[in-house]
Amino acid sequence: MAQIAKLPNVTEIKCINGLHTEEHCMAWHIFYRYEDEIWQFDVIHIEEGTEYDGYFEKMADRILEIMTPIQKDTILRLKFETSSDKDYHGVEYYEAVIADGISNMIEFDEWVTDHRKKPMYYWIP
Repeated sequence: MAQIAKLPNVTEIKCINGLHTEEHCMAWHIFYRYEDEIWQFDVIHIEEGTEYDGYFEKMADRILEIMTPIQKDTILRLKFETSSDKDYHGVEYYEAVIADGISNMIEFDEWVTDHRKKPMYYWIP
């Protein structure tokens, strides 16, 4: 993180210590200024040998295996249409589009609202 913090466009880094949770991880949220926008990048370090060790790599591999070009375009479009005041998780776009066929911002907003009422879980298609 020290090397990343040296980048001139990095405006903020937040650290979440989840080492003492069931996730056994350290999560870093990196805020990067690009032109007139702030982009957020997440870097998560998961403790080796714990339940989620390798889990998200499997999730990403599975998404790449099954995602169609139309789904990919829809996910990217929804991400770019999302207003900066919304705090959506990247995986929510993938699950909404791939698993539930969401195709527009109105549907996506409703999907997230309903989805977040359910108990937390980690989705793999």
